[in-house]
Amino acid sequence: MSTSPDFPAEDCLFFQFEQEFIDDLRCIPMVVRFKLDTCGIKLKLAQWNQFSEDEREQFTFQPCSSEDEIDDYREFLQDLIFMYSETEAAEVPVDDNPPWLDETKIPSDLVAKAKSCKTAISLKQWKGLSPLQRFALIKLSRPSHENKNFEPALKEFQLA
Repeated sequence: MSTSPDFPAEDCLFFQFEQEFIDDLRCIPMVVRFKLDTCGIKLKLAQWNQFSEDEREQFTFQPCSSEDEIDDYREFLQDLIFMYSETEAAEVPVDDNPPWLDETKIPSDLVAKAKSCKTAISLKQWKGLSPLQRFALIKLSRPSHENKNFEPALKEFQLA
């Protein structure tokens, strides 16, 4: 994973399994997806690709943890989406207790996906992951997601 020296590590992580598209940010990195779920905005890849590379970098590295940061992130994103598409940003509900913050329970979809890869994740291992790592595994294990990065993520997080 790589980080930018100007931002806290949790706000700018790139995973090894994302390396093929990090140079130009042509795909939405997990750290941005994490922030989108945090601020309640649905962003399509086509919208992401309308942004300049500098704007994509800003979304990648801009903090989105405190209430003020979340509000700023949401507002900046809404403004850019409107500027490029002249449509309002699609909003999604924000989960007050997202599963990636629950260290006491591994989501069943994730358990099943890991099992299909001949891997079992223990609760101790789950607790040892960062919220962003847990988020990535949950997103990569969803049936609707292209799962080619699930096994590389398991290996990267030393779970397989």
